[in-house]
Amino acid sequence: MTTYIKGMGNISPQQTWDDSVLLNKPLVYHDDKLKCHEPDYTQYIDPKQLRRMSRVIKMGVAAGSMALKQAGLSVPNGIITGTAYGCLEDTGIFLNKMIENNEHALNPTPFIQSTHNTIGSQIALLLQCQGYNQTYTQGAFSFESALLDGMLELKDAPDQSLLVGGVDEITSTSHAIQRRFGIFRKAMNNMDLFQSKEKGTLNGEGAAYFVLSGEKGMNDKVCIEAVKTLFKPTESDLHHEIISFLEMASAKPNDIDLVLAGKSGDQSFGTDTDKILEAFFPASTIGLFKHLCGEFPTASAFALWLGAKIIQENYLPAAVVFRNNSRPINRLLIYNPYFGTHHSLILLRAC
Repeated sequence: MTTYIKGMGNISPQQTWDDSVLLNKPLVYHDDKLKCHEPDYTQYIDPKQLRRMSRVIKMGVAAGSMALKQAGLSVPNGIITGTAYGCLEDTGIFLNKMIENNEHALNPTPFIQSTHNTIGSQIALLLQCQGYNQTYTQGAFSFESALLDGMLELKDAPDQSLLVGGVDEITSTSHAIQRRFGIFRKAMNNMDLFQSKEKGTLNGEGAAYFVLSGEKGMNDKVCIEAVKTLFKPTESDLHHEIISFLEMASAKPNDIDLVLAGKSGDQSFGTDTDKILEAFFPASTIGLFKHLCGEFPTASAFALWLGAKIIQENYLPAAVVFRNNSRPINRLLIYNPYFGTHHSLILLRAC
């Protein structure tokens, strides 16, 4: 089902929340993690309410507010959120207090705000939105699951406007735990992520929301044609599914003008992604995005924002380009392989 993007909001490690030229001066980090470059939240949230919000809730609420403002909408018909980790900061606070207080006299607030659906709930409370509200926690498919749910809802009732997003955060505790798995590199320049052949990537975070509708408006420039997820596919399965996915949208590999590939810089999996790009999209321009936002389960939400902006503005930032075949960008494919296990495909088109 063709789904139209009416508005977008994105808080990420890059300057993505104002009207500056798209990634004209990408922010450079010398670290093993890319934390969000955050706005003044008082522009989007009442200061009295801000005091009671954790960082990830502020990020989610502000990104949702940006999307609604761009769409010219005060209250959506529903809110659908994808998050793999939920509110990690509040979870850490509650667990630490359990240990410190020997499980006695615990403040319930961090526990109440630690659940995954807190982000979507807070947005609904602030907007007084009493419509459909769902949170998906399917790991690296969390955002794609939210997106698929939104598209199914709009297939039944195309005249609705749904707020759909993906949110995840880094905390010092979560980063320390994940580093033990050996999945992150030592501190480095994020813009050099693909230059060195090493194992590991850079940790990331972000919050991106989209106002979606099944009905085309006069000012709409981008639509989502199809979404697909594949868990641990074999090489032959992956090849077959990519072809069938494109056929479902009445497209062929040669029709794809730009592929935004979720290469993470981890050489354990990068070769497989390169094979896919060379086998299916030799004539397409190839772009990369995880040196800009880092690797995290809902990074595809950042990619969707980036892909939609590229089509809207008819502008491909130099910071994104991996291989430029100088094609006008009408059809854009987001291919995101998360640590070689979770593969997702999102197809966008200019409209």
